[in-house]
Amino acid sequence: MIPTTTIALGTPTVDRVREAMAALREWQDDGAPMQLHPGDLGWHYRFGAAETASVIRTWSRAGRIVAVGMLDSPRLLRMTVAPDAFQDEGLARRLAEDFSLPEHGVLPEGAVSVEAPLGLLVHDLLSEEDWGVDEPWTPLFRDLTEPVEDPGVRITPIGPDQAQDFAEVLRSAFDTSRPTSEYRRSMSAAPFYADARCLGAYDDQGEVAAVVTVWSAGPGRPGLVEPMGVHANHRGRGYGRAITLAGASALRELGSSSARVCTPSSYSGAVATYRAAGFERRGEVRDRVRAG
Repeated sequence: MIPTTTIALGTPTVDRVREAMAALREWQDDGAPMQLHPGDLGWHYRFGAAETASVIRTWSRAGRIVAVGMLDSPRLLRMTVAPDAFQDEGLARRLAEDFSLPEHGVLPEGAVSVEAPLGLLVHDLLSEEDWGVDEPWTPLFRDLTEPVEDPGVRITPIGPDQAQDFAEVLRSAFDTSRPTSEYRRSMSAAPFYADARCLGAYDDQGEVAAVVTVWSAGPGRPGLVEPMGVHANHRGRGYGRAITLAGASALRELGSSSARVCTPSSYSGAVATYRAAGFERRGEVRDRVRAG
């Protein structure tokens, strides 16, 4: 058996979150499958620096981070590994062990989920331990080599002064009460917000109809759309396509090579919106799940 004790599991302090972000930036590549992106951590900063640090898990070997995970909820871990470690048996065994044993401090007892990119050896090990699969998600990608077409509506930056508008659109778009104006303010105060752009699409009466936040991973690397939403009062009028185009254009200006997003396959309207904005649909992916 390949030993797993040489791999250290940890939770970074606030001032060491940058190391996890740097690893994630380095691992982003147009040829890679859909995976955890530094923008996912940036979006989580809406809850503050301490909360974001507390949900990150890193796996390191000889001082090098080889895997990064983020608890999107107490029972859902989203993670990825270094490109040269997708088939690393020692790492795969350590990950499977840490996912399965609550005392290791990654996931609790009972029903849990793990989002991991296709191609990881750990999928095989989880199958051997009777982990199943959840509902399908659809990854979508758009190449940004060529300029992005004009969205056809007024697009303006959404700054802290428009934080309430940002929150109201997201609450309406996702039918939830969770987003608050503080989300936007906390996000913009995060150390990684220089890699992001937050935009709004406005109607002829000056009301914000849709919003998007996009995250760069650096020049020549794929950027992330997270989140995009259209207010319920403006659905079916092309604002989703328009704000997605605006977000893709912003990523191109930041030097991103492509834009990517992943949405539940059951959200047929969202899939159609991204495809209308020039995104290509890729093969479906599924989280790994352990029943309670």
